[in-house]
Amino acid sequence: MSVRIEQRGAVHVVTIERPERRNAVDPATAWALFEAFQAFEADPDARVAVLTGAGGAFCAGFDLKSAGSGAADKWIGQLGFPEDWCDPVGAPLPGPMGPSRLMLSKPVIAAIEGHAVAGGMELAAWSDMRVMAEDAVTGVFCRRWGVPLIDGGTVRLPRMLGQGRANDLILTGRPVQADEALRIGFADRVCAPGQARAAALALAEDLTRFPQGCLRGDFLSARMPAEELATALRREWVSAEAFLSEGKAGAARFAAGKGRGGDFGDI
Repeated sequence: MSVRIEQRGAVHVVTIERPERRNAVDPATAWALFEAFQAFEADPDARVAVLTGAGGAFCAGFDLKSAGSGAADKWIGQLGFPEDWCDPVGAPLPGPMGPSRLMLSKPVIAAIEGHAVAGGMELAAWSDMRVMAEDAVTGVFCRRWGVPLIDGGTVRLPRMLGQGRANDLILTGRPVQADEALRIGFADRVCAPGQARAAALALAEDLTRFPQGCLRGDFLSARMPAEELATALRREWVSAEAFLSEGKAGAARFAAGKGRGGDFGDI
């Protein structure tokens, strides 16, 4: 299985397990993540989730080898929105990376080691809090390949960082180290290398101690209204056409060996 679920009392830990791909998400993994978080939402005993990756990486985004080869075409092709979709709470839909169109009633904490880039950054931004290791890095690395942000990145980053900072990251795709991520508001906590999972679990367990009705009510009130989120995600999805015109060829260049390690020069 590419996704492992652990139940630790009232905390669910969801781990992407594709370390040989730095936990890049292919269609099967995206569906498994979508199902994992639907199950978390439906479980009356689950109060908080932690999302992390195996093998020292959070997530390197969508699997560009899958995208470049055409193996993901069917998956991407079936992700269009129904014309009347306006409810990410009552009418859940999968996104390209899996859970990115869900609006849950319970908090999710991202535990970030290594790379959280491209779609992996979008998964982290979808999460409600982010704990980053000091040597972790994030960024819109897919900028190099013409692969658009279609998992809520253009929706959530401006609200999180402010429009100017979001523009900087979205337009340049540059790497952002943990200290800057904390300063600009992407990371909520920074911890020692190798300790992100433990720190996120400790935070999650703290949240489970509070009266949950009040916690969830305030949590819901503080967020973007569901209808507004649905409208914004539908607007963002228009960029999916760019994947066909630019991104698929860019993904193929990556699969052939270009731009490894976040290199923006050799693309």
